[in-house]
Amino acid sequence: MKLTRSAGILLHPTSLPAPHGVGNIGQASRACIDFLARAGQTYWQMLPLGPITYGDSPYQALSAFAGCPLLVDLEDLVEAGWLDRSDLEGAPDHAHAVRYSEVIPFHDRMLALAWERFQARSEASAREAMAAFAAGQAEWLEEFALFMALKLSLGGAAWTSWPEELRRRDDGALARAREELADGIAYQVFVQWLFHEQMLALRAHAADRGIRLIGDLPIFVSMDSADAWAHPELFHFDEKGHATVVAGVPPDYFSETGQLWGNPLYRWEASRATGHAWWIARMRQALAQFDLVRIDHFRGFEAYWEIPAGALNAIGGRWVPGPGLELFEALGRELGDLPVIAEDLGLITPEVEALRDGAGLPGMKILQFAFGGDDDNAYLPHRHVEHGVVYTGTHDNDTTVGWWQSAEAPVRDHACRVLGVAPEHVPGALIEAALGSRANLAVIPLQDWLGLGAEARMNTPGLPEGNWAWRVAPGALFEGLAEHIAARTRAHGR
Repeated sequence: MKLTRSAGILLHPTSLPAPHGVGNIGQASRACIDFLARAGQTYWQMLPLGPITYGDSPYQALSAFAGCPLLVDLEDLVEAGWLDRSDLEGAPDHAHAVRYSEVIPFHDRMLALAWERFQARSEASAREAMAAFAAGQAEWLEEFALFMALKLSLGGAAWTSWPEELRRRDDGALARAREELADGIAYQVFVQWLFHEQMLALRAHAADRGIRLIGDLPIFVSMDSADAWAHPELFHFDEKGHATVVAGVPPDYFSETGQLWGNPLYRWEASRATGHAWWIARMRQALAQFDLVRIDHFRGFEAYWEIPAGALNAIGGRWVPGPGLELFEALGRELGDLPVIAEDLGLITPEVEALRDGAGLPGMKILQFAFGGDDDNAYLPHRHVEHGVVYTGTHDNDTTVGWWQSAEAPVRDHACRVLGVAPEHVPGALIEAALGSRANLAVIPLQDWLGLGAEARMNTPGLPEGNWAWRVAPGALFEGLAEHIAARTRAHGR
């Protein structure tokens, strides 16, 4: 994949200003697309859009294929006639943070009501469209809808604690569940159809405005996911369906004890035996929604950190070889040239770089990692390469203002020397350095364009609560900001 010289922003749709307490992929995202077009941008990078679970993290989804119900725009359902305006009265509306404990139950109630109205009011064309969607997505949708219907019927319990016949996927038990939970299964299909339709409309709107969408595909799936339940043969599980080893990373920049993610790990030999069919289906689904896809934790395809299940932290893990170039060759044979960005951060070895380059993928450079060390640091602006993507920071970093305010003296001295500015100008200079980089694509978190501090940080790795909640203030995406971003972007030939 060849990138042209361009720029974009990093922003999750939940952060957008919108009614009902959370951003969405409907009207709020279409307005964001319009802003980006006026701001001279080419790309909008999002975080994963799967249905969230524990900790509200988009990186711990209930499915690698499904969309998040919380992102469905309720205003679009009013226009469709499946909700009344009065239904939305009393909706949570917290302008500066997403309060998931309030917005999730509200959205669930509204979507359930919309399903009742759909059954009572919808025209034949809408029913036919939903049926066509269900047939076209049956490969993953049937299992996901059953999984969710079962999960809700069992009080939200993780599938590893379900009754044995369901946990082990006994054919008779699953057949009974499909019959008894038929309406709940149909409801899940309805919600996914709504997400699908709104996402297709968003991508079309983006294409009309010259904006390309970048999705985010986590390498691992959640333990409590439809994927792990439906395809246990692809994971390191024992006979009871419990993971024997789990994912994480060793001690690094973010944590002295590493990060214990807890995701199940793949049996790559089982994936290989199918021609990597599940991965091909997963990537095909992502490319139906996005123009480009960032693969999170790319280094795990070369080697991944395997931690014994039950460990208290990630220190006692070990490196285990991943599938390597073979997987990307299989994806390429089925899907053609892969529009993929490799998140090659963390402990990157020559072998990881060889895999990235062998697959022809651009990697990432984070400017917040550039300072305080040696002058040959690969993240320094003059060390970037054209076939790459540069960021001031990502969702896992503090905002650039927050990073600078907490930076230690060696980092501050080095940054001022490299950037050639006084300390008070460093946050702005970091944006200029990203835009001026040789890297063909520069992506700036919206918080940095807004000049916001640590209060606007999206995620602190290792912190179990308080993440993913930041929202753009109403009125923040004003015309003057668009003009400023457009001017700075043009000044650097993007």
